[in-house]
Amino acid sequence: MRWRNFVAVGDSFTEGLDDPYPDGGFRGWADLVAATLAAGAGPDFGYANLAIRGRLFDNIVAEQVPTALDMRPDLVSFAAGGNDVLRRSCDPYALIARADQVIGEFRDTGADVVLFRFADVMARLPGQRIVAPRVTVLNRGIGEIADRHGATLVDLYADDAFGNPVLWSADRLHLSAAGHRRVAARVLTALGVSPDESWLVVPPRPAPTPWLAARGADLRWMRQYLAPWVRRRLTGRSSGDTITAKRPVLGPYPQRQSSVD
Repeated sequence: MRWRNFVAVGDSFTEGLDDPYPDGGFRGWADLVAATLAAGAGPDFGYANLAIRGRLFDNIVAEQVPTALDMRPDLVSFAAGGNDVLRRSCDPYALIARADQVIGEFRDTGADVVLFRFADVMARLPGQRIVAPRVTVLNRGIGEIADRHGATLVDLYADDAFGNPVLWSADRLHLSAAGHRRVAARVLTALGVSPDESWLVVPPRPAPTPWLAARGADLRWMRQYLAPWVRRRLTGRSSGDTITAKRPVLGPYPQRQSSVD
């Protein structure tokens, strides 16, 4: 195993929502990747996860990137912009230009970098006509950055399995435990590391929901998830305002947390 440590940078996608540990914390794909790499590298393998839910691109660059650079990681994952594209003020071209600089900084240290094309989450959310073009621009730009800097690209957008609602949590925005396992397998495969094959097994799609029941589910989703999101936008708050990084220090990964329950 050529990596001695791994630092994950980003938002809720990388923090691990909604893949809970029994103690209430979140696991997610990055923890699963870290556990696999640690098993191959030995007890001295270090892992830090700086990701915090709700963080916008500029916050991630300002708060997490300098810390990650100071850690001098062998391997770093960078996933940002998902929260930005949901906002009217988002300029995806500006995000791409800034991401290009950030990835250049990581690569200049000699670190291997993992980048992502986001899966098509908007298929299950309102506002698709407005948001989807921004996601397309961002995904295309991230692919170009990966090519330019020799980064590892994990193309979730091209993975049709993410069209299965079972890979998404009840809020329709974050991955389920099964979704995180699949992302972990995709990351490891892209790095040339064999994943747990069961992580690639996609559960059967649920049976189609009758129209009336589906509309009722939509209304409940709007009350439980969309309305609070809108209130936070109107009041300038974020879901991560009181949250700190779950692994802010680069240190040995606790193997006991790596199992999938």
